[in-house]
Amino acid sequence: MAVIDRKTFLKEISLLTGASFLSAPAFAHEPTLKKPAIKLGLVTYLWGKDWDLPTLLKNCADTGMQGVELRVDHAHNVTPELTAVQRREVKKRFADSPVQLVGFGTNQQFDFVDQERVRASIERAKAFVRLSADVGGSGVKVKPNGLHKEVPVEKTLTQIGESLNELARYGAEFGQQIRLEVHGEETQELPITKRIMDIASHPNAAICWNCNPQDLNGKGFAYNFNLVKDRFGATCHVRELDRTDYPYTELLTNLVNMKYDGWVLLECHTNPADKIASMKAQRAVFDRMISKV
Repeated sequence: MAVIDRKTFLKEISLLTGASFLSAPAFAHEPTLKKPAIKLGLVTYLWGKDWDLPTLLKNCADTGMQGVELRVDHAHNVTPELTAVQRREVKKRFADSPVQLVGFGTNQQFDFVDQERVRASIERAKAFVRLSADVGGSGVKVKPNGLHKEVPVEKTLTQIGESLNELARYGAEFGQQIRLEVHGEETQELPITKRIMDIASHPNAAICWNCNPQDLNGKGFAYNFNLVKDRFGATCHVRELDRTDYPYTELLTNLVNMKYDGWVLLECHTNPADKIASMKAQRAVFDRMISKV
C-alpha cells in the first residue's frame, strides 16, 4: 500500500471538496416533475345514491376518492331543510374525514317559459348556496335543460345567463362557485354553452364539463374544449375512465396542460353489483392515466 504524505493528502481532500461544491448546483437545477394537481372524486349519481352520509364517507375514503359532490335527492339527505344543528353535524363529519365536500349537484334550471318557475328555481339554488357554505362545500351545480320551440333561442339563452349572473353574485358573498353543468338536449352543445357563458360574464359563474357525446360534434373535441376552457370551474364530470367511446386521455392531457387544479368527479352510468371494487378500479385507471400524461 502506497504511503501518502500529509501535504499530498490535504491537497487531494481539497480537490475532492471543491468538486463536490461544484457539482451541487448541477443537481439543484435538475428539472423536477411536478405531480398534476387534479383530484379524483365521486358524484353520487348511481354509485353512492343509496348510501347514508357515514357510509358514503367511509366508502369514498376506502377507495381513494378524495372528494364528493352530493346529489341532493339521494339517501345521504343533505338538503336545505336541515336545521342549524344538523348542518353543524354534517360539517363535522366531513371535517373528521379525509374526504372533502366538493359541493352540491342540484337539478335547478333556468330555461322555463313560466317566469314564476324560473324565480322559484333561482331561490332554491340560493338555498343550496347557503347550505353549502354552512356545511363546508365550495359550490353548487345547476344546469340548463333545453330550449323551447315557442321562445326565441336567444331569449332563453339570455334568461339562463342572467339567472347565472344573479346566482354568481349571490354565491360570491358566501364563497360558493356557481357551476353550470353542460347538459340538456340542445344546450349541451358546446357552442350553445359558450353563448350562455358569454352572457353569464360574472367571474363566479363557471362551467362543469360533463363528457357528453356531443363534445365531439361539429369541429370536434379539441375545438369544443377550447371554446369554453377559460370558463372551467372547479368540477369536471366523467364517466368510467376506461370507456373507449370518449377521448379521456385527451381530456386529462388538456387539463394537465392548462394546469387545472380542480376535481375530476366520477359520474358513472353503469350500476355494478360491487361498487366498492369498481371505485377502486377507477382510482387505479385514473392514476395510471395521469402518470402517463
